[in-house]
Amino acid sequence: MSRFWSPVVHDLTPYVPGEQPKLAKLVKLNTNENPYPPSPRVVEAIRAELGEDGDRLKLYSDPTGAQLKAAVARHFDVPDDWVFVGNSSDEVLAHTFQALLKHDAPLLFPDITYSFYPVYCGLYDIDFEAVPLDAQFAIQVDDYIARGADRVGAVIFPNPNAPTGRLLPLADIARVATALPDAPIVIDEAYVDFGGLDVIPTAVALIRRHPNILVTQTLSKSRSLAGLRVGFAIGQPELIQALTRVKDSFNSYPLDRLALVGASAAMDDEAWFHTTRRQVIASRNALSASLSGLGFEVLPSAANFVFARHPTRDAAALAAALRERSIIVRHFKAARIEQFLRITVGTDAQCALLVDALKDILA
Repeated sequence: MSRFWSPVVHDLTPYVPGEQPKLAKLVKLNTNENPYPPSPRVVEAIRAELGEDGDRLKLYSDPTGAQLKAAVARHFDVPDDWVFVGNSSDEVLAHTFQALLKHDAPLLFPDITYSFYPVYCGLYDIDFEAVPLDAQFAIQVDDYIARGADRVGAVIFPNPNAPTGRLLPLADIARVATALPDAPIVIDEAYVDFGGLDVIPTAVALIRRHPNILVTQTLSKSRSLAGLRVGFAIGQPELIQALTRVKDSFNSYPLDRLALVGASAAMDDEAWFHTTRRQVIASRNALSASLSGLGFEVLPSAANFVFARHPTRDAAALAAALRERSIIVRHFKAARIEQFLRITVGTDAQCALLVDALKDILA
């Protein structure tokens, strides 16, 4: 605490990111990074932008991100002005909270969800209510609808949810948007690209019929660009204009030149995108089966991680035992989920090391 702090700082409870340990021969399965490299086109685009002497770096980047907006729009078959781009989906979400989610009635989101949401509410002084997941850790949209349109300012939830990994059908999202037509409905789709082999269950498909739906996504997971920090939102222009007004009142140049060209190249390489995400899905399914075979309860996952607990072993003790073997997973000390481990899907070799370590620990 300091007498120099603004009053709001004293009351903040900051988000705690996943650990980035510096250990030799580490099997890092704690922050949901993609185990495969990004498209080679990304590296080529960044090298081309740098040139021989990096002379372009002396120039500001495009404040509108037009090249990247166009690439996102092509991928989703929407108009360019339905796209907003920012420095990671966390920044996009931060602008969304400020631009769209602060109203007289409270913001609703699940009680077990992305832990940045209450942090944003504290930062922007947004009243919120946490709606409990059911006994199977699934979102029940009727619990949101039942509050009535006059008692809901806005709604946000990840789909798939984090850290549970459970996927909500698009029909349920459409029901919420229809029942609460004056409330912004934000669907945080950081992991949605791992939700289906052939058809990706993104709520972008609902936007034309529901002007109150905003979808946010990131290039950190399915496009292997966690280190480049790029995210975007898709919605009808009325919502996008609100985000742009906030962005231009905060930072007109959120994405640097290298991020813009690299992210655009990643969006355009459809073949690489589908190949790597399908590899992750196959590995996730195999890992879930292996964990179930060891006696773990594994929630149905549509993400690049699994959420699992053992009926007789303490989750914190399991995480500590894995760490002694240089395998890092995520353990949340939170109500209802303190006995679960969130395990990122790595390569098949990394998953095999994890399973072998758990066999040894459980034995």
